[in-house]
Amino acid sequence: MPMTVVVTRNVPDRFRGFLASVMLEVAPGVYTNPTLSTAVRERVWSVLAEWFSHADEASVVMLWADTSQPAGQGVAVLGEPPRLLLEYDGTILSRR
Repeated sequence: MPMTVVVTRNVPDRFRGFLASVMLEVAPGVYTNPTLSTAVRERVWSVLAEWFSHADEASVVMLWADTSQPAGQGVAVLGEPPRLLLEYDGTILSRR
């Protein structure tokens, strides 16, 4: 059960309340949980994805440890994050 981090931007209060019910909000729009199981993480993501169609100009990024992915972390994105995430030579890079 690896650490899971969710970063939100311009999301409705509904998202924030839901995420706060399963994760700790360590900074505005940044949620963490060190023991979130894969099944719970996938369920959280499915709820966020379902609600996302009603969110204007919002974005959600979820990160978790995953040794099968480049740089050893999984990344899931809804919307337009302020940075572009690219895989390059087995590493994930962030570009404006």
